[in-house]
Amino acid sequence: MRRELQSTLVDAASEPYRAADPFAWYFARGKLSGDPIFMCLLEQGLIPSGARLLDLGCGQGLLATWLLAARAHAERRDWPTEMPQPPALASIRGIELLSRNVERARRALGCQASFTHGNICDTDFGVTDVIVMLDVLHYINYETQAKVLWRIRQALPPAGLLILRVGDAAGGLQFRISYWVDRFVWLLRGRRNHRLYCRRLTDWQHLLEANGFSVEIVPIAQVASSSNVLLVAKPVSVT
Repeated sequence: MRRELQSTLVDAASEPYRAADPFAWYFARGKLSGDPIFMCLLEQGLIPSGARLLDLGCGQGLLATWLLAARAHAERRDWPTEMPQPPALASIRGIELLSRNVERARRALGCQASFTHGNICDTDFGVTDVIVMLDVLHYINYETQAKVLWRIRQALPPAGLLILRVGDAAGGLQFRISYWVDRFVWLLRGRRNHRLYCRRLTDWQHLLEANGFSVEIVPIAQVASSSNVLLVAKPVSVT
């Protein structure tokens, strides 16, 4: 049932890219089918209905198209009873550094979501309830990581939520493989000397706590051997 549902959602979520950009369509299918984070977000029910969602480092808008496809599928009354209902979101926004990804997202999803070309280090986050940041922080230098997290903390309401995936630098061989894949991707983009700013999981947790969050580790199904870790962080009330 899980594989059948995932296959159906991959088809639906990648379809908007077919006419927009052939490369974007192939990339969407590969990423959505190969990365377990997308099914994990649905299975864990991490994103609440009614939320205003902001995706930082959103790429070509895959999280947005995935959530929209899941909700549309559920509204046809064909959703597994053992899984939480996909969220009906008030709005979906994304901020992305690469202009070509922003253009792909806009062409594919139109008015269903909004995408801003900008740097998450200084672009206004606006009004939001849930912020998602997947595999992004390690591209930012250590000092700026803290500044971005503090800006996120200020942007979220008391009941807000930050969902982020990070790599655990203490993850041994799996981490080293992931690290060099990232370096290779940046090399293909013409950034030969781009450094990655990685941390051990405990250091990521301490960084979040130092910037006003409580942190919970959420298991990602089927990737027990991976060095990637999903964290859910909630703002801590200041007394």
